[in-house]
Amino acid sequence: MNRDDLVGIWIHSHEESRDGAQVYRPGAYPFPPSRGRTSFTLRADGSALTGQPGPDDRGTSADGSWRLDGTVLALRSPEGTARYEVLAADGQHLELRPA
Repeated sequence: MNRDDLVGIWIHSHEESRDGAQVYRPGAYPFPPSRGRTSFTLRADGSALTGQPGPDDRGTSADGSWRLDGTVLALRSPEGTARYEVLAADGQHLELRPA
């Protein structure tokens, strides 16, 4: 697993998610219209920004951090730490399964 493949803006592509795996695409991906999508930005220095749809369809964001332990991505935000098994990462596609 190459840590550099995870750095960037990732937005949940719920249309592609299946069988418990969550698919994320880069921020520039041409998504179809949606009422809101979760997202996260993973920075090379280990800091992160998490995004959620808000109650009025405007997004909210929070600062956090991330690390990669083998194939497990740990994403820390004010809500706590989420852990995901990285199933695929190639710069255009990130596939995660909650660990």
